[in-house]
Amino acid sequence: MRTRGLPPYDISVLHAVGIAGLFIAGLLGWTFLEYVIHGWMSHRFATFVTPLHNVHHRDPRAVFALGAWLPALLPILIGAARGAHGWTIFYTGMLTGFAGYEVMHYRMHFRAPSCRAEAWLRTRHLIHHYCAPALNFGVTTPLWDYVFKTDASGANAAALAARVASVAPLKGHSNLAAPGAVMRRLIAAIAIR
Repeated sequence: MRTRGLPPYDISVLHAVGIAGLFIAGLLGWTFLEYVIHGWMSHRFATFVTPLHNVHHRDPRAVFALGAWLPALLPILIGAARGAHGWTIFYTGMLTGFAGYEVMHYRMHFRAPSCRAEAWLRTRHLIHHYCAPALNFGVTTPLWDYVFKTDASGANAAALAARVASVAPLKGHSNLAAPGAVMRRLIAAIAIR
């Protein structure tokens, strides 16, 4: 069946493309949310996130946002129970981005890079941690750093990269084994204000 000049695609193919598009939009949405949380809510403005993030800068073993997983999963569970709708697919893409962020962020601090792309992202993140906290807010992608001009670039980036080249992966514990630790710190930080 033809409609409005479109090729006669099977509706299930169009549906699958729509689902993939919503999921990819969710992944992209995550990258922007990551930038907002890290760049604006943690660095540019003083918010409830700032004290937690300051702890992470002092001790990179702290703050892996595992405590946020249970509340973050609730909308997907509700959406799945009520039938997957577009927002559920989009939100699943965002949570997948969040999961990727968690894994990448952990690896940047605790593991040697396994490939050039990971080494490049790790260098960008270490520049942020140890040399230029007002630059390189994107952990999973530099996209929004390029858009908002917060990327360490050119000769400056090369010099900063040389300064962090010898930073070895961390040894010892992280709060990865204690998912509630982040939530407890957040509640304590809010209670202190």
